[in-house]
Amino acid sequence: MNHEIDLKNYSLRTDLTIDSIESSNSLKGVYQQINKVDNITITDVELFKNNALDKKEGYYITIEFDDVTDKDNYNKVNKVLTNEISKLLQKINIKEDDTCLIVGLGNEKSTPDALGPQVVNQSLVTNHIYEIGRLSSGFRRVCAISPGVKGQTGIETSIIIKSVVEKIKPDFVIVIDSLASQSIERVNKTIQITNTGIHPGSGIGNSRREISKEVLNIPVIAIGIPTVVDATVIVADTINYMYKHYAFMKEYQHKPSSKLTFNNVNYLNKNIKFNPTDKKQLLGLIGMLDEEEVKKLISEVLTPIGYNMMVTPKEVDFVIDKLSSLIALSLNQVLHKNFRQ
Repeated sequence: MNHEIDLKNYSLRTDLTIDSIESSNSLKGVYQQINKVDNITITDVELFKNNALDKKEGYYITIEFDDVTDKDNYNKVNKVLTNEISKLLQKINIKEDDTCLIVGLGNEKSTPDALGPQVVNQSLVTNHIYEIGRLSSGFRRVCAISPGVKGQTGIETSIIIKSVVEKIKPDFVIVIDSLASQSIERVNKTIQITNTGIHPGSGIGNSRREISKEVLNIPVIAIGIPTVVDATVIVADTINYMYKHYAFMKEYQHKPSSKLTFNNVNYLNKNIKFNPTDKKQLLGLIGMLDEEEVKKLISEVLTPIGYNMMVTPKEVDFVIDKLSSLIALSLNQVLHKNFRQ
């Protein structure tokens, strides 16, 4: 009796367009360009109508980097992020004196979800100064809110934001939120910027009303960082790493040069290839599945019993402090001429 996996019911959760591109069998309606700046990878994607990813048309910029707790990496990412946000604002015709509303989505009492509120806390707001007529040249009118989550307020987040927009009348909105990814390697090491808005909570299967130009009638730029992954992803990646470890040991363990190395060699840095026979020998029938099929199978096993948890790294408190500081600094530099170095 053949067992079939229902891909619809057990689809993996992700907010990253780059995840969707990597797992898609088609790139119809997708334009992609990849650039490198030092050790930072910048992927510029433009999606057109009826694209294969079934996502809204618009610009999606993904910045992948090393640990920003290192000062040098922090400064490099800051420079790239500032440049990419500036370029996107130019593409959608945002002017130097347009008023901005920064929205920090999320629950500040839950560390992986506190990115947005922490960015707001460090943003340079000037609207109150403008209202009394003392705003110096070189500073843009900027206001900011952290609307919390529906479980705290009882109010749909998009309704709160729309009400503020109608009252304050900003020219554009920048929304900051924590995201989910299908890759362990991208957690806390990736920033996505898009002009298509955002669905709060979509990455953890708790989708709320979208915050977008169609809803607010003004441009909406969304900036997000994946801070969590499914337990499914961790298990699937572990299996994939096990394949690579097995292939590495098989190829190198009997070579004389391996006697001069330590046992904890990082095999991910090696050009290791494994064949279907090795995979089947290691894990039987599961070894015959491709990477996406393995993830779907694990999701099918864990989800019904409630064990497909959202997982975040143990050092998340420290990292979120750094990442929120990074985004706030870049926004301040982009929005205010006099803040730029």
